[in-house]
Amino acid sequence: MSELSKTYEPGEIELRLIDYWNKYKFYAPSADADKPKYSIVIPPPNVTGNLTIGHMLNNTIQDIYARWKRMSGYNTLWLPGADHAGISTQTRVEGKLREQGITRHDLGREKFLEKVWEWKEVYHENIITQLTRMGASVDWSRERFTMDEGLSKAVRKVFVELYKKGLIYKGKRIINWDPEQQTALSDEEVIYREKPDKLYYVKYPLVENNSKYVIVATTRPETMLGDTAVAVNPNDERYTDIAGKKVLLPIVEKAIPVIADEYVDMEFGTGALKITPAHDPNDFEIGNKYNLEKVQVIDHSGKMNEHAGRYSGLDRFEARKAIVDRLNELGLIEKIEDYTHNVGFSERGGAQVEPYLSDQWFVKMKPLAEPALNAVRSGEIKFHPERWVKTYENWMTNIRDWCISRQLWWGHQIPVWYNKNNGDIYCEVDPPKDIENWEQDPDVLDTWFSSWLWPFSTMGWPDDTEDLKKYFPTDFLSTAADIIFFWVARMIMASLEFTGKIPFKDVYYHNIVRDNIGRKMSKSLGNSPDVIAVMDEYGTDALRFTLVYLAPQGTDIHFAKEKCEIGRNFANKIWNAARFLLMKKEQSQGNNKPYEKDIFDIWINSRLQTAVKDYLAALNEYKINEASKALYDFIWGDFCDWYIEILKIKANNNPDSAQIIFEHAIDIFEDAIKLLHPVMPFITEELWQGIKSRKEGESITVSDMPKLNETEINRDAEDGVIAIQQLIAAARNLRAEMGLSPSVKCDITVNCSGSDDEKFISGVKEYIRILAKINELDIAVSSEAPVYKSVTTVVGKYQVYLKIEGLIDVDAEKAKLSREIERTEGFILSVDKKLSNEKFVSKASKEVVENERKKLEDNKQKLEKLKEHLKILEG
Repeated sequence: MSELSKTYEPGEIELRLIDYWNKYKFYAPSADADKPKYSIVIPPPNVTGNLTIGHMLNNTIQDIYARWKRMSGYNTLWLPGADHAGISTQTRVEGKLREQGITRHDLGREKFLEKVWEWKEVYHENIITQLTRMGASVDWSRERFTMDEGLSKAVRKVFVELYKKGLIYKGKRIINWDPEQQTALSDEEVIYREKPDKLYYVKYPLVENNSKYVIVATTRPETMLGDTAVAVNPNDERYTDIAGKKVLLPIVEKAIPVIADEYVDMEFGTGALKITPAHDPNDFEIGNKYNLEKVQVIDHSGKMNEHAGRYSGLDRFEARKAIVDRLNELGLIEKIEDYTHNVGFSERGGAQVEPYLSDQWFVKMKPLAEPALNAVRSGEIKFHPERWVKTYENWMTNIRDWCISRQLWWGHQIPVWYNKNNGDIYCEVDPPKDIENWEQDPDVLDTWFSSWLWPFSTMGWPDDTEDLKKYFPTDFLSTAADIIFFWVARMIMASLEFTGKIPFKDVYYHNIVRDNIGRKMSKSLGNSPDVIAVMDEYGTDALRFTLVYLAPQGTDIHFAKEKCEIGRNFANKIWNAARFLLMKKEQSQGNNKPYEKDIFDIWINSRLQTAVKDYLAALNEYKINEASKALYDFIWGDFCDWYIEILKIKANNNPDSAQIIFEHAIDIFEDAIKLLHPVMPFITEELWQGIKSRKEGESITVSDMPKLNETEINRDAEDGVIAIQQLIAAARNLRAEMGLSPSVKCDITVNCSGSDDEKFISGVKEYIRILAKINELDIAVSSEAPVYKSVTTVVGKYQVYLKIEGLIDVDAEKAKLSREIERTEGFILSVDKKLSNEKFVSKASKEVVENERKKLEDNKQKLEKLKEHLKILEG
């Protein structure tokens, strides 16, 4: 490799290394059968656009584990793929068609699906480009898509098996309905937002006496046309005489019963509840309990239907206004109050969800939930952070049947056919042979119905493939906690049901990435920086490192692209260190006389092993930011800031051994960049190739990860160097406190408490003198101060004195300090007076007052330091 360029320019290097890695297929699993396996399946990104910074974080985390295990001797598979994202993708494509003035119905199902496949190919390529560019070490030869033939076969087989076991059924239930997309939604596909609304108090006249009323509070007067009862609590004394009687349904003028049921909340509204079994899930259950009629008044498009009488054809919200107007005309509105409540919206399409009575396909979840609950409770599957176990338990113990049918065209069409002649039902993996006599159910399955099979269907299930036998169950899943129910729980259920095995061993719930104002970064909000643009500006490694460095386990990240300066500065630091080592190694060729290693060689080996220990412990505990911090502290702090400076002195003192000195440093550096490779793959590959002669076809990514050698951890050496660093820092600080330039050579005396300490400091005297920029360094076993005028500080067992005679005019400095103290005291008095003025504090803005308080605190601290400085000079 040619000499390293003066500055690190990631763009060209990254693209070249991607080609190199692809050329030699380093990320295909090893054929060595003796290696232990390690496998991950990627959470499949939706083919609905570009990846966000959140995706970047998650894929970086997975890549760290894949690279770490690969370098640690594991036969590693990270399997990529993408999800067809039923409703999201269909929404996008229909939007494109609308721009052309056509609908999917104009095209027909077959032609529309052709358009969707075309759209999928474009965005699928975008995702591949982004994952490749970020350095994802996936095996692209094994890539899967939830709509490919193998996974589609798995979906059909699972549906058929559950259907034949009686765990899939079709029934009329209240479901979440998206009136814009005109499809059912599962509970997990509904997001709730606070919405300011009105609470309408409506009078329902008693049939036996129209002058008396039951007053009902509702936010949805448009649904009252479908009321079939009013309910009160049997313990509510206000309604003791009314329960069992009948009231007249306003506008419809139909008599409906007043029923007594403890479900009714006596504290809400008036304590009387309208019961609309066709438009509320709780009312549906009450309706079944009391055998009430189910009157549907809103249709699939969100408009009032034929049962709504004069309001038929109106949009549901238009009907609300018209019905309230009519109730006012009839004198049946008691009052209207402002009311804020949580309202459900489609997560994908954004429409306000309508509870809708509909024929849908469901999965009975309780029989599947118990084994999946036990797998987590027993610790067979571990969650990181562990607190998510409680969330999982709460959901699994209160699980409801899963509505799996969607009224879409893009997705896995339900494998059920109805006989055109006699109505028979056929449910099998393959279509009936006499297909012309059958009509397939038009609905498709919920996207998650294919995703819940992902860990094993991607390995070839239901066929007994080699990959399935070798790599399943997988070892690690990194995902977002907000899909713990959508996906994680369902994968565990499906895997146990169909393979008898858990799908993965460890689940890491990664951080949520938010923008600077706290919003989650998402495609829908469009608040994520363009990932490729950030990589172009700062470098991929800079982005990767910054994300994991800022991501303590279990906390959110507030991200702005400017924070990537952290990673870019680190990359530059590493690059410059490598250039220095290579240059010095080249200059010192032939100077290879053996030399005796000193405390600094023992120290740097010890610090490396301490970093290895902390790094491995953090990765094993899924504390990824702690792993990155361990490497950052070692490489930047120990190696670059201290050891490289020590090397310069060491080589100067031992010129005949310079080559060996720098080769040892390069060995340490090589181990450090191997540790760093999973986090920053590009720069570490480039430097690994450059610091030593490598053959074509070699790569750091398949080299051996440094192993922990605890025998090299030497606490005495580490404590000794800490003492040396503190002495150097003390000398620098004393100089700064006296206002002396770092370039001014000073004289220092270090008093030691005993001969052992004196011997130790004397042995490293030259390093302290040079690094602290000291002219004369005297070391003594003494408790007496030197005879010259000095300032002093204590460092552990050592008393450090800085000679100031001849360096500063003590009398002039004392006079200068006295004047500055007087000015600062006057300023403090003026600010304190201002803040004591109640008129100022009450009228000034909060920012102005806070600024004045900060000025006061800062100047109090300044005054304290000035007085300390004066005291030193007077002493």
